[in-house]
Amino acid sequence: MIQPIAVTLGDPAGVGPEIIGRCWEQREALGLPRFFGVGNRDSLAGVWKGPVCQIEHPDDVHTCGDALPLIEVADSEIVEPGKPTLIGARCALDALEIATGLTRSGAAGALATGPVSKAQLQAIGFTHPGQTEFIGERCGVFAANLAMMLVGPTLRTVPVTIHVALADVPQRLTTDLIVSRGRAAAKGLTRNFGIKNPRIAVAGLNPHAGESGLLGREEIDVIAPAIAELQAEGIDAFGPFSADAMFHEQARKTYDAALCMYHDQALVPLKTLHFDEGVNLTLGLPIVRTAPDHGTAFNIAGKGIASHHAMAAAIRTAYECAAHRAID
Repeated sequence: MIQPIAVTLGDPAGVGPEIIGRCWEQREALGLPRFFGVGNRDSLAGVWKGPVCQIEHPDDVHTCGDALPLIEVADSEIVEPGKPTLIGARCALDALEIATGLTRSGAAGALATGPVSKAQLQAIGFTHPGQTEFIGERCGVFAANLAMMLVGPTLRTVPVTIHVALADVPQRLTTDLIVSRGRAAAKGLTRNFGIKNPRIAVAGLNPHAGESGLLGREEIDVIAPAIAELQAEGIDAFGPFSADAMFHEQARKTYDAALCMYHDQALVPLKTLHFDEGVNLTLGLPIVRTAPDHGTAFNIAGKGIASHHAMAAAIRTAYECAAHRAID
């Protein structure tokens, strides 16, 4: 039996509290597993009117009935939706620390993280690029060994380079890096989704995958050797393909994940197809960690218009991945 999923509320002034509250009240209709929140109770009260049950440990969720179980992280100020503060950022970080620890210990079955503000976190001395690297450090995993998989109902993508200026991508792109991301994708598909022999389609970097060198040589000099190395390891990787022909319905049926060379090449098709259902799954961790593929949306926080479906998908995906790992 999978333990309840830990769900951090994210920045108290962002959309996290309200979309997580909405997930709870619609959990049966959304097909969500047992979960509990970790964060500031006042941030929930200001945007969601459902009942909240304070707990001390994930094992206490069964005592809460219809109320949302919450491990409270106290905040010493009034929370105003859309108005982030440094105290709120500290609260979000404390919640992340607690939830990560509970998941590492096995008290929580998996971790789904609400959106935080990187700018606010950095202002309180947070030195990691994002939540992913923080969780990796707490799990004893180097950031270089982590990878991002974007998951939607009909598409999974893995970007080889992530938050890198487009002009810098060709210099950052190496055969070793592509092979590393390909290995992570294959292992992640097997471990988290139960796919025994995953198929990985590899995108080219240049238009028309370089047109045999006429539009760039990265496909010949960097990407093709990486594919050959992955194949030599027994991984069913193939390509490189022209990215403009990889994401239509028929093409998506031929692979289990697309390995993409840069951020937008992976995220544009995922968000175009599944904007309200996109999930960020971290590969390379000893625990399952997911997040909705959107940010804090301070501009609409507290207005009741933020979609909760990506958060629901993150919670559901976290449980499904944990269930596949439990079988192994």
